Amino acid sequence: MYKVYRANPLALDELLGYVRDDGKVFRTRVGFDDCLGEVDLATGKVYAERFGPDKEIGHVDMKNGKVYLRRLGPDQYVGSVDGHGHMHRHVKMAKDDYIGQVDRFVSYAHSAGAMLLLVLPSFEEKSDGKTETPDPE
Repeated sequence: MYKVYRANPLALDELLGYVRDDGKVFRTRVGFDDCLGEVDLATGKVYAERFGPDKEIGHVDMKNGKVYLRRLGPDQYVGSVDGHGHMHRHVKMAKDDYIGQVDRFVSYAHSAGAMLLLVLPSFEEKSDGKTETPDPE
């Protein structure tokens, strides 16, 4: 189990949830933890859990850590993960923002699953009041 944190400027990072060895991503809640989805460790594809078949929401390039959201047409580049488990959100014409981390780097797939399912939606909700990630429905 690898803990996932969202970056808080000038404060301690906030624990959002965790990623298991098998690629399942969970949000930590009081009581039961919510399973948000999973990442295919071989291909780097990230799936949001929903009633019925899971929906592919994005993927990671397993060679360089670039993370993409699935879109109609070309996939949207949203950021990257590095070899230390740090996550960076893409900003046009500027340096990418540090938005969170996995406490221990295992693979690009684990870090990208945590980024797309936990950190990025949480970061977008806090900063914009809405999410940029696709609805799992």
